[in-house]
Amino acid sequence: MKATSSGIDEQTAAVLDALRQRHFLSEEQIQEVLTEQEKTGESLFHLLRQKDWLNEDDLTELAAVCSGIEFIHLTPEMVDSSALKLVPPETARRYGLIPLRIQSGKLVVAMSSPLNLSVRQMIAARTGYEVRPVAAGSEAIRQAIQKHYNVENLTRQDIVSMRLKHKPAEEKKHTPARQAVRSADAPVVRLVESILTGAIDSRASDIHLEPQQPDMKVRYRIDGLLQNALEVPSSVQRQVVSHIKILANMDISEQRLPQDGHIALEQQGKLYDLRVSSLPAVGGEKIVIRILDSQTGLRRLEELVNESSDLEKFRSLLSNPYGMILLTGPTGSGKTTTLYSMIQQLNRPEHNIVTVEDPVEYQIAGITQVQVKPDIRLTFASVLRSILRQDPDIILIGEIRDEETAEIAVSAAQTGHLVLSTLHTNTAVGVIPRFLNLGVAAHQLAGALLGVITQRLVRTICPRCRHSYKPETEEMRMFADADAPTVLYRGTGCGDCRRTGYLGRAAVYEILMMTPSIRRLIVSGASEDELKEQAIQEGMKTLKMQGLSAVRQGRTTLEEVLRVINMRER
Repeated sequence: MKATSSGIDEQTAAVLDALRQRHFLSEEQIQEVLTEQEKTGESLFHLLRQKDWLNEDDLTELAAVCSGIEFIHLTPEMVDSSALKLVPPETARRYGLIPLRIQSGKLVVAMSSPLNLSVRQMIAARTGYEVRPVAAGSEAIRQAIQKHYNVENLTRQDIVSMRLKHKPAEEKKHTPARQAVRSADAPVVRLVESILTGAIDSRASDIHLEPQQPDMKVRYRIDGLLQNALEVPSSVQRQVVSHIKILANMDISEQRLPQDGHIALEQQGKLYDLRVSSLPAVGGEKIVIRILDSQTGLRRLEELVNESSDLEKFRSLLSNPYGMILLTGPTGSGKTTTLYSMIQQLNRPEHNIVTVEDPVEYQIAGITQVQVKPDIRLTFASVLRSILRQDPDIILIGEIRDEETAEIAVSAAQTGHLVLSTLHTNTAVGVIPRFLNLGVAAHQLAGALLGVITQRLVRTICPRCRHSYKPETEEMRMFADADAPTVLYRGTGCGDCRRTGYLGRAAVYEILMMTPSIRRLIVSGASEDELKEQAIQEGMKTLKMQGLSAVRQGRTTLEEVLRVINMRER
């Protein structure tokens, strides 16, 4: 490598020129890194990474300029759809790149690592085009990928072709299902695949395919709320539904009765279990697909519980050798996720843990899990009676639904077993009258119960577009004068959060711990209000208190708390 007149090699000189021209570093910083290079003999790039003075995008730009590669400030509008088709989305996401255009017989590709020759050669071999790399920031590439490789853009042309191919006048209302499947062509297959993968990319928990006129609507449930994804021509609705049913090993000829099935799908190295449910409706079958990801479903308790005082209560409850711990809340409030996290905490070689669930959502190594099958009389109650003969230490009951299951659960908790289960009530103290209505004696319940955890899921503010603002008078009234905040936070909406201002969800907990005074009140037949009053005096934080605390901490917004928590209660 040639040296310049000052004794610095050409590559180092090019780096220094770029640093100065782009004002990445001050002259003092440049001299400091040069002195260190002279002492250590390390490359300038290596030292700059160690110093952590430049972010990854600046380093990418610097490397590109010094290698004679153009650096661009990428925007999604720079991408030509004809070039986009040449590179599959999996390749784009894996290697951090996106094709921009075909120019002078070459494929121009924006790359976060433009010096990676093997990736360039791989794309050239797959596409048949010589690759001309340009450098771009990794975040800009990620946003371009998110915009162009989503469901709407991947399927737009297929849907247009479907509309042209199946005009309304040519539609046949009574096409047999098997004939529809035989006529299903590549666009339908691609459409179904993009619906499924698009939902996973969007962090959706459920996919809804709803028969409507003139189009079948596809919606994703993201962070607890349904959002429109796309509209599919009703002329191909039967083909789409039939293809999904084939993937789920369901009977495509049966369209009069509800069915269940599941699809195993691998995407980006992760395995997903898709639970498929069909429901006959006016206009066709409605399909709902629940997306289960074993990696996100099995989370550590420390990841779920944000408040240290709540985490301490969880650990205190789980440290008991026997008794009953109940989780309550509406459907979709995250009870199962919390329950699995608690079981994970207890999963040790010295424990025999048996679960009875409907359905078994996640399989856990080292635990015996039983699936309820009512059609062959394998109910919660019948399985529980058998479990008690299996020498269990810990029993997880998916849900207590009837008097018999409640009685067995309480009895097991009183005879040396730790029992965990769920129940549908709105508040923690609401469990008490619910159990009494199921026929459990007050003194038995008071003796068996260790604690009740009620939870709700609130959407958290997107960290990328989060900003502070001064709360209005109406918002201040929600807080007590002593703890009213001077600043609140919300998201303005960005590409990361699909313009909603929220990204992800977090749980807020109301935890009722059984104390001697609470037990005495249960036995004496105290009302729900009296139980709640006593629990608050002993330190229980209600859902309202916990929600407002999350707002003060800037984790969520007041609007979101009002949406999921009844703020009229204390």
